[in-house]
Amino acid sequence: MSSQNLPEQAIREQAAEWVVLQSAGPLTTDQQQALEQWCASDARHAQAYAFAQATWADLGQLTSVAAPAAARRASTPAARARPARARRPRLRAAVASAAVLFLAVFTVNQGPDWLLDWRADYATATGEVRRVTLADGSLIELDSRSAVQIAFNDQERRIRLLAGEAVFTAAPVSATEPRPFVVEYAGATTRALGTRFVLGEAGAGGWVGMLEHSVAVDLQTQPAHGQASQRLEEGASLRYDQAQGVRPWPQRDLHRATDWQRGVLVFERQPLSEVVERLNHYRSGRLVVTDAELARREVSGVFRLDNLDAAASVLSDELKAKRLEVAGLTLIY
Repeated sequence: MSSQNLPEQAIREQAAEWVVLQSAGPLTTDQQQALEQWCASDARHAQAYAFAQATWADLGQLTSVAAPAAARRASTPAARARPARARRPRLRAAVASAAVLFLAVFTVNQGPDWLLDWRADYATATGEVRRVTLADGSLIELDSRSAVQIAFNDQERRIRLLAGEAVFTAAPVSATEPRPFVVEYAGATTRALGTRFVLGEAGAGGWVGMLEHSVAVDLQTQPAHGQASQRLEEGASLRYDQAQGVRPWPQRDLHRATDWQRGVLVFERQPLSEVVERLNHYRSGRLVVTDAELARREVSGVFRLDNLDAAASVLSDELKAKRLEVAGLTLIY
């Protein structure tokens, strides 16, 4: 592992330790305060902690699947002949050690993409936009590099956004479908009071944009500052995290933020650095602007998602810049 990855590794391992500690029982007041301070101190901390929590829950599902097989083995004559008291501590220790090792090494380690694919019910690759119809008639439109997990039960229609961004069109609550529609992401739940909204990542937390009707957004734990919940009305946006709570985000342009649904990326007088960063989210290879002054130049334009390979040449030609392409890397200077 390269030295530049060590800080990320340490964050992931610390997040794993917090989740394992919580699984052993309620945290003390001092421990809970320390956890909240740790999550609020760095944008990466809250993200790693949320991912570790979700994966620990999935590990619990794995153990529940394995339980019937373990019970069948315990019912055999050979198993009945062994003292149960001696067997159980060893079993618990082995399961706990395996779970901690899996969580620390695989779940929050260097390669979460593999685990994300395993956890997700629906996911998109780089540059892919996908529309999914759920069993209740609700629709999910997944942005590039996004993933969701469906967790419907008898009480609610819960969806976990695991990565990226998505637009949700909830089938309304009715006499035949009384369960509320809830989306969970980055330590908060968004409950549909209407039909259509967008949810995605924003710094250390998430953001929600209301496209039709309204939603209720609630943090799962009390934030260090600010509000823990807010109702969002049509046409408005908000952002949230554990440090500053739930707050309005009036400068968020909903139409432009969801342009990927229409198969395009729209930019209007935005710095080249921001344009390139967004383009990299949708295309294979990587664009890099090596000149700081050039990176600040403002760009306007519309790029089609199905033709982003031409974006580098369009940008360099428009800005009268030079371009160098080397094995998946395009330098603009």
